[in-house]
Amino acid sequence: MKSAASVGLLLCVFVLSGCASSIYGWQVRTSSTPFSSSVAPAVFQQEPVALLLAVTSPSLRGNEVALAHYLQEILHKVTPEWKVVSPQETVARINGGGLAAEYMRMRAGHEESNIFDRDLLRKIGAEIGARYVFQLRMAAFTQSMTDRWKFPALDIRLTQTRSSDMRLVLQLWDAKTGELVWVSAAETSMQNEAVSQDPVYLEDIARATLGGMMADFLNRRTASKYTPVNKVLDDLIKEAMPQEQNGK
Repeated sequence: MKSAASVGLLLCVFVLSGCASSIYGWQVRTSSTPFSSSVAPAVFQQEPVALLLAVTSPSLRGNEVALAHYLQEILHKVTPEWKVVSPQETVARINGGGLAAEYMRMRAGHEESNIFDRDLLRKIGAEIGARYVFQLRMAAFTQSMTDRWKFPALDIRLTQTRSSDMRLVLQLWDAKTGELVWVSAAETSMQNEAVSQDPVYLEDIARATLGGMMADFLNRRTASKYTPVNKVLDDLIKEAMPQEQNGK
């Protein structure tokens, strides 16, 4: 009887927890500089802006590879009128123009100082064909899972609390003058409870973080807090979630 009662309890808990929402709980805190007075807001409808590949610390390398691609997708969604040079096209133009070594030198200097060499930036910007460039830096990224409903005696785990934390910095540079036009730093926490083994994916937390930064940019805010109440940002995350396939 005791065994039957235990199984009944497990099934009850499973039914209650297994139907949990797949929507994340998340929060983004941003801190952004005022926009440079030398640049008019409408300039990005006339002047191309290029997306450079993200940089990060040695311990996080590999995680940053797709960040510029996510930013491209967000810009396409929220600023379709902008002339954006994709990360892929940016790399192709730099390499095609024989400037790979100069780009690597400029990138290495930026990793050390957060400053672009003006002359190298001007040369590379001219090759890309973009007056402005966005540069991303991943400062931190962690993923964790914590058992919430677990019955050790039966070796059964029903749900887990999954979470990720991220810190990003986004800079906008004028490639012609070497001016740092705008900077935003954001810290994001994202979590969910689910039966599956899936983590909180980097793409999902990156979209929330980048979406918050661009909301600051477009609305000229210098400090903000974003949550799922902000439907536009929440939809950016949901749209990126692939549909489950039945394996057929």
